[in-house]
Amino acid sequence: MSYDALRHFADSWGLLAMAVLFLGLVTWPFRKGARHHHDDAANMIFKEDEHG
Repeated sequence: MSYDALRHFADSWGLLAMAVLFLGLVTWPFRKGARHHHDDAANMIFKEDEHG
């Protein structure tokens, strides 16, 4: 592949792929089953609390 062909691919499909990846990573924490995982992570520091 030449530089021009790679540049054309990156300008068209590369931008689309990065946009889809970005939207997927932004929406991943807000999916339906993630609340349990977030609650566990938030309360993890209190699970082995010896003083009360």
